[in-house]
Amino acid sequence: MSVFARQGFQGTTTRQIAQRAGVNEAIIFRHFPHKEDLYWAIIDHMRRGARGHAELCERLGTDENDREVFAAIAEDLLRRNTQDSTFTRLLLFTALENHRLSRRFFRTYVARYYETLAGHIRRRIREGAFRRTDPLLAARGFIGMVFYHFLIQELFGARGHKTADPKRVSRTLTDIWFEGMENSDRRRGVRAGRVRYGKTKGEQTQPL
Repeated sequence: MSVFARQGFQGTTTRQIAQRAGVNEAIIFRHFPHKEDLYWAIIDHMRRGARGHAELCERLGTDENDREVFAAIAEDLLRRNTQDSTFTRLLLFTALENHRLSRRFFRTYVARYYETLAGHIRRRIREGAFRRTDPLLAARGFIGMVFYHFLIQELFGARGHKTADPKRVSRTLTDIWFEGMENSDRRRGVRAGRVRYGKTKGEQTQPL
């Protein structure tokens, strides 16, 4: 995987992979007739061991208030990606070089994550917690802020200029998102002196 992550799909040969693995190139073709099959097998193997969607469902199923839930989701995403950026590099190469594989990855793993979060947002819109808007675009907007921070910090070198605590970043981005998502009555309640982060979903009654 590290060879693909450094050189991309197009820039990596099966001979290089065989040399890195210490096997004959023919062995690779025996199990994977095409380089694309091997590439997908690597992606699929890594995602099957991940708990991203399971963690999301667990977070959404808690009794914490919405800000706590979304801040925890953001922190999960940041910590998980920061621990191993190799997989993200692999996916970025996929998106740039092989649209068929990137579309397959989105359909198989990413779409369900977005749809689950959008489903929660849709329910909170019906309950009056969030303003009326497109739930899927709202979900993409939230995840997009978090992932963009990770890209800038970890892949584009911002970490060398300024470190950022994942918890603080997660809460800051969550507050920014909620300023646009909460309905006007709830925003007035927060500004009147109620906490942003508490224990009970929908109840923010402890003074600041």
